Amino acid sequence: MLAESLHITGWLPWLLLAFAAFSMGVAKTGVPGFGMLAVPILALYFSAKTSVGLMVPIMIFADLFAIAYYFRVCQWKHLLGLLPWTIVGMLIAFVILFFITDDQLKPLIGVIILILLVLRIRSILKEDSQVPHSHAFLSTMGVSAGVTTMLANAGGPVMTIYLLSMRLEKRLFVGTAAWFFFIVNWLKVPLMIPHGMITVASFKASVVVFPAVLAGALTGVLVIKYLPQKIFNIIALALAALAALKLLF
Repeated sequence: MLAESLHITGWLPWLLLAFAAFSMGVAKTGVPGFGMLAVPILALYFSAKTSVGLMVPIMIFADLFAIAYYFRVCQWKHLLGLLPWTIVGMLIAFVILFFITDDQLKPLIGVIILILLVLRIRSILKEDSQVPHSHAFLSTMGVSAGVTTMLANAGGPVMTIYLLSMRLEKRLFVGTAAWFFFIVNWLKVPLMIPHGMITVASFKASVVVFPAVLAGALTGVLVIKYLPQKIFNIIALALAALAALKLLF
């Protein structure tokens, strides 16, 4: 199935892949909601597992821009507290992938995206709400981030809720998230290879659209100066919701 899905002919699949890479570049330069478009957009053409695997090298490349900018900015205490639970979630998802078909995974990705969109919107509307800092909260957030990032590359909203609860100032928030996903995306590679989600062919296809990541990163820096981030996030969330609904129906 993976080989068939990567028999890319015509301009449409390359356009979708380039747009997914572009959106990830934009997401890494300060507009994180835009990144939620990537996997559901790709899943409209490619198989669900292929679409998730295609995005991992792209995300790792995009992470380099965030790491370069926020190299010294990270709240390691919060990151290291969450990471072990995230790995547990990733291992749970690794096992789930042995028992779920691609036809089942595609609507599941749609459901995951919609649930995380609701959580994302809730966090935007209630930034000042008190969130418990208990071990139960930490483990729930970590496992949820691990499962969602393995199944749908969609751990961003979970991480947003967690970091908002930690009351981090903006630069620490973005820097900690950048380092978290840089580490997690590398950890996903050996877990996805046995499922055929990342192959030599898929990696080559991802590399072809790396320039789109750079274009997205530069665009994000420019656009954010003229368009209020809240409006930009609303647009990104709305587009992601439409893509997720398309996967369901």
